[in-house]
Amino acid sequence: MPTQPATRQSPYRAAFAALAGTSIEWYDFYAFATAAAIVFDDVFFPPDMSPYLKTLSAFATFAVGFLLRPLGGIIFGHIGDRVGRKKTLVITLVMMGVASFAIGLLPTYSQVGALAPVLLIALRLIQGIAIGGEWGGAVLIAVENAPPGKAAFFGSFAQLGSSVGALMSTGAFSLMNLFGNDAFMSWGWRVPFLASSVLVIVGLVVRVKLEESPVMSEVRDEHAAEQKLPVVEVFQKAWRTVLIGVFALATATGGYYVVTSFLLSYGTGDLHLSESMLLNGLTLAAFLELLVTPWLSWLADRVGPHKVVIAGLAGVIVLAIPQFMVLGTGSVILIWLMMLAMRLVMSALYGPIASILAEGFAPHVRYTGISLSYQICNMVFGGLAPLLAVSLAAAAGGHYWPTALMLMAISAVGIWCTARLRRLRVPQPGEGAASVTEREVASSV
Repeated sequence: MPTQPATRQSPYRAAFAALAGTSIEWYDFYAFATAAAIVFDDVFFPPDMSPYLKTLSAFATFAVGFLLRPLGGIIFGHIGDRVGRKKTLVITLVMMGVASFAIGLLPTYSQVGALAPVLLIALRLIQGIAIGGEWGGAVLIAVENAPPGKAAFFGSFAQLGSSVGALMSTGAFSLMNLFGNDAFMSWGWRVPFLASSVLVIVGLVVRVKLEESPVMSEVRDEHAAEQKLPVVEVFQKAWRTVLIGVFALATATGGYYVVTSFLLSYGTGDLHLSESMLLNGLTLAAFLELLVTPWLSWLADRVGPHKVVIAGLAGVIVLAIPQFMVLGTGSVILIWLMMLAMRLVMSALYGPIASILAEGFAPHVRYTGISLSYQICNMVFGGLAPLLAVSLAAAAGGHYWPTALMLMAISAVGIWCTARLRRLRVPQPGEGAASVTEREVASSV
């Protein structure tokens, strides 16, 4: 028999553990993204390199972390599906923390030459493997402990870690900016990375006390003699779900970096806007996301998670051009308001999509399945979106409209894919054969 939560508060403890760990891991990840946009081009690359190539190179170091995320999803998905969610989440947290702390200690290009970007890339790859196994496990530890009918709400707590991490990251860089540009470029940018060591210790205390997902007991009993690798079974039986999940998540991943990292680079580099002003705006947007994501996920449990995600994607399409248009005005109020509006509609994507993906795979391969969808999407869209956005803006003579059109296009595709995921839902534990028949009929429509 599967192990049930001991008390009614167990779902909340599981959700808090997911939130605490993902907050730290995403803090580390977003710290790199922020530094890549405003620091790494000057610190880790030759001073005589053209500004465009330095910016592109800095974003390339950010992109390489996405290359190994699917590998991390496969490795830790296997461990999570066979051994357990809890142990996997402890390993990924330690990996991410060690790599981030080491980035804060790296020598610069002026000190060791070309070795500096090489070391940066190596540590970024470690980050990529770690985060590749994080999201799937954090989502499942929350969703699988959730009461019936509340999967979207509890699943959103894992995604809230992204909001908290972004808030802490942009807040840390904004704080370091107060010491002045010289101090920031000399040592200030290192502090957010070094501070991650303290956060990791806190996260480990929480995760070590974490209860294992109750689904794992059932999985171990029913699939103890399973010989087939989870990744093999996923690609044999659920490859459509993986593929469609990739495109359903494109705006939530790649689109996010377009309206944060690229916007920050474009605003400071092409439009010469205040770096601190944009960082403060992104901090406010992250705080708004933190507030509204649970509410939107609560709404998704009542009206349907697919409807909420589709509404959010439609909002991104409407706001894509205004998001960049207001940058040209230089108005702090308009820029901040549009940042908040964009983050509001994008918040509708995060919590609900976790429960949608979790229902697309059988429990004994679920960690691997959702990790593959999420991490392949991050490799393709998350890693390449800032690079493509920079290239499109440069090709258009510094204009934003090609990037805005790209954001609109991937959101339109995401709407179709989200609707399709509803038809690919697998029967969950306790559902009868009628659910299977209904699903098969829907899939043939």
